[in-house]
Amino acid sequence: MAIISSIIVRIVEGDLLFIVVKRHSIVVLVIVIICIITGIAAYGQMSGPSALYSVKITEDKEEKYIKWVDFNVPYSLLEKTLNLDIKSYGTEHKLNWIELLAYLAAKYGGNFKRFKNSDLDKLVENLKSGKTMEELTKDMKYYSYYLEAYTAVLGGFVGEYEIEVDDSENPGHKKFVKKYGLKAFSPIAKGYGYSHYDDFGDSRSYGYKRKHLGNDLMGSIGTPIIAVESGIVEAMGWNRYGGWRIGIRSFDGKRYYYYAHLRKNHPYNNTLAVGQVVKAGDVIGYLGMTGYSTNENVNNIKTPHLHFGMQLIFDESQKEGVNEIWIDVYNIVKLLNKNRSAVKKDPELNDYFRVYDIKDPAAPQEITDN
Repeated sequence: MAIISSIIVRIVEGDLLFIVVKRHSIVVLVIVIICIITGIAAYGQMSGPSALYSVKITEDKEEKYIKWVDFNVPYSLLEKTLNLDIKSYGTEHKLNWIELLAYLAAKYGGNFKRFKNSDLDKLVENLKSGKTMEELTKDMKYYSYYLEAYTAVLGGFVGEYEIEVDDSENPGHKKFVKKYGLKAFSPIAKGYGYSHYDDFGDSRSYGYKRKHLGNDLMGSIGTPIIAVESGIVEAMGWNRYGGWRIGIRSFDGKRYYYYAHLRKNHPYNNTLAVGQVVKAGDVIGYLGMTGYSTNENVNNIKTPHLHFGMQLIFDESQKEGVNEIWIDVYNIVKLLNKNRSAVKKDPELNDYFRVYDIKDPAAPQEITDN
């Protein structure tokens, strides 16, 4: 007599999906049931807090830090929450786009394919009615995780700042005006074309088989490359994979920006040096096609482009090695296209520089005063 002897289990967005198939071997049934029990236990461990955090002991204390982030917020939602944040500035109920995103991520378990505009509208309505985010998220197990993770990704993008504009009352002069909004810039200067697609995770084979951990922006050799956020230059020089590259660390230490494959012979703005502070919108280098060589200053990349990447660092042990956290920046690059830095060439210095300066409160005071 036929009996049920094979059960296939698949976990879909937190729910168990059972598929039952008829077989004749009771041995198979026993083995599969054992596998199911083991799999469920493993899933419980993976989906618990321990799957998201690492622990280290310092001075007899346990310190937890995030060990994994999957940033998959769609562009449309980044744009909507950014606009809500900016429009609410100066009102009684100021909205924070990172908090809005963290709430929705916690609600959907990080799966934004489940996003509904009505959920965002209801959240905004509740906040504007006087309810606090603490009240609305008190039963959300992973809200604090998403808030910390998304703050690490987007924490330096929005805020108060001062920017130079042309002074209409004094032609040929500029003046600083105070603003609130997107203060991070596109990595490609204003007026320069580029193209890109979501290539995060694509296969790469030079040196060894690996995944692509950034976004390639295809453009013309010599295109000025812009500092996305204010920070400190941590790395310059040759890398066998990235060619001439620059690494810039945000002031809060959470974001490490990686700009690679810069131009042969003149990769960097000549004013740049390791340890130097740069401001969002500064020209830091020039697009090229260097890399894939142990020899310096070699063009071994087939198509001119900028490799732009963002590494998240919650603990210094994650800076280099197997514990690195790189995120998909494709939608971030799309968002930053809203804010591009105008540049002009200084013939005497043979370098490009920004046209309109910025004063960023996140930068050291002596920098903002210059």
